[in-house]
Amino acid sequence: MRTVKEISDLTGISVRTLHYYDEIGLLKPTDKSDAGYRLYDDKALETLQQILFFREFDISLKEIKTVIENPALERNQILQMQRKMLVAKKERMEHLIASIDRILKGDKAMDFEVFSKTELEDMYRSMEANVSEEQKAVFIEHYGSMEAWKKNFLEKASTEAVQKNFQKIVEWYGSKEKALEVSRNPGNSEIFPAYQKRLGEIIKRLSEKKGQDVNSFEVKELVGEYDFVTKQMYQMPDVTAMALEMAAVYCTNPEIQAAQDRVYGEGATEFVGQAIKAFYKKSNL
Repeated sequence: MRTVKEISDLTGISVRTLHYYDEIGLLKPTDKSDAGYRLYDDKALETLQQILFFREFDISLKEIKTVIENPALERNQILQMQRKMLVAKKERMEHLIASIDRILKGDKAMDFEVFSKTELEDMYRSMEANVSEEQKAVFIEHYGSMEAWKKNFLEKASTEAVQKNFQKIVEWYGSKEKALEVSRNPGNSEIFPAYQKRLGEIIKRLSEKKGQDVNSFEVKELVGEYDFVTKQMYQMPDVTAMALEMAAVYCTNPEIQAAQDRVYGEGATEFVGQAIKAFYKKSNL
């Protein structure tokens, strides 16, 4: 058995954080000494290692607790989950390193293409296969025909501005292959609006916390829910980059602020942006 101080020295996690994990039921001590001090065995230490790994990926404490307490998930399943997350992060880092290497080599060519014409046509076919008849009717009314919509999509998707946006999407997903995979399999068209509605409800509840410390448990818990829903919505293992970009927009774009503040109250949009920034900032927890 190890004391809370020994666990702190061994892992670098503060005693205060270990006490907090005990309070929220995330990591309970194995036993207590006669003097009432917390004691931890090797199994508890292994659980703590899993918690710390998930925290490296900015997963909320609430989500971690759900995963660890899920009786259907065995140790190897959790390790497989963690491995997939690590591979995704590795692919994203390799992509960023390759981009830096090209810059260091002096590659300043205006080659902004991310998805080729063939890949864009593949994306279009996936979109067309997944839109409802009602949506098709809207496109036909607006463009004149589905073929005209396809032409418009391919033309716009080939522009530098849109390709740069595609580059962001590739970085968010970790690889071009993953981004294409998601575009081919967007899931049930009824689920996406449901996720959007849920995100709107989370933003509303966050806005109601305006004035509170963005590092408070109540605020972080809501952003943790925002993180979870966003991952499900976009089928991403890590939404940090996308969420931080959205937070920057909330904090700096006066037009977005004015539009959303009319719904959620003055100053709400910037508060939500600051809360998202605080959540995804490297935490000591």
